[in-house]
Amino acid sequence: MVKYTDEGTIIKGDRIIGEARKISDVHVIVKSGRHKAQRIILRDNLMCLIDKKLKFIK
Repeated sequence: MVKYTDEGTIIKGDRIIGEARKISDVHVIVKSGRHKAQRIILRDNLMCLIDKKLKFIK
């Protein structure tokens, strides 16, 4: 398994599991037009794992 630790690295997946000591409140963000999404920030000793990969990668 590859570990990405560089700043600015992006991971994409259909389902991602994240663990952290501190989690921010949920913020609603605009994705496109009327479509909305949610964003949280994980802090302090965190780890994310792609549980289900994307079917189509753009």
